[in-house]
Amino acid sequence: MDRNARIFVAGHRGLVGSAVLRRLTEEGYGDLVLRSRAELDLTDQAAVRAFFDREKIDYVFLAAAKVGGILANDRFGGDFIRDNLQIQTNVIDAAWRAGVKKLLFLGSSCLYPKFAEQPLREDALLTGPLEPSNKPYAIAKIAGITMCQAYRRQYGFNAICAMPSNLYGPGDNFDPEGSHAIPGLIRRLHDAKRQGAPSVTLWGTGTPRREFLYVDDMADACLHLMDHYDGEDIVNVGPGEDVTIADLAGMIREVVGYPGTLTQDLSKPDGHPRKVMEVSRLFATGWRPKVGLEEGLRRTYAWFQENVAPGIDAPSAAKAAE
Repeated sequence: MDRNARIFVAGHRGLVGSAVLRRLTEEGYGDLVLRSRAELDLTDQAAVRAFFDREKIDYVFLAAAKVGGILANDRFGGDFIRDNLQIQTNVIDAAWRAGVKKLLFLGSSCLYPKFAEQPLREDALLTGPLEPSNKPYAIAKIAGITMCQAYRRQYGFNAICAMPSNLYGPGDNFDPEGSHAIPGLIRRLHDAKRQGAPSVTLWGTGTPRREFLYVDDMADACLHLMDHYDGEDIVNVGPGEDVTIADLAGMIREVVGYPGTLTQDLSKPDGHPRKVMEVSRLFATGWRPKVGLEEGLRRTYAWFQENVAPGIDAPSAAKAAE
């Protein structure tokens, strides 16, 4: 991408979008087009088409999406499939119509079949049933990938698709009801430490294995793919290493400094038994992640303490003062 290119980061206030924005700024890209949800509703087809017609965008990072953890996906499946289908359909189609040079669409490792062979290869997509707990979200995002590939074949639109592993880092959602594994555990263990709770109960057996990628590494991979990849095939993005949820919780307990015990609620679902991705396609292009899991957790908790904790800790401090 030319440093003077006009670049639209869709979802620039979210976890991935904000990291992409940081990376673009660091690299000297100056013509960045940003719109909040209030300024541009990506579920509004007419508004999205008018935006692309007016702004003359060269490149698009499509990081806007409705996302959430296992609890949110289970409760709000209708919202997840509707909103994601609308967002990606409107943006991909309008970008093509407006002559955008290249678009990067983000999928997710949860789009692969629940019992696909590990590590997850790109060609495993659509080869088996999905994990039921996030099926509406997964189907919507698979439709986005298929749309990118179909527009490439029919119209020659240069749309590429990246499949990130589980992402975490600064800007994450730490809401206890709607967050993913790492921010959810950070919030719960931080709250337990602050409240002096003797134990924290975790969902499931703790045995599922997950792969986690620090979001600034994901942003770096996004820019790398924009510069070095033009294929139709999806590309997995991750470190290629996984950890059990139980071990992850133990690492977060150490980072947070929570002295209590961790227990498991075996009545709760585990989700996928294992998710680790085969990343040789990406690594062959010369990219590698830079931030290890322990360091990433420390950076994430430091960001949480500075940006989120003051707001949730304040009520307790005020009550103590009374």
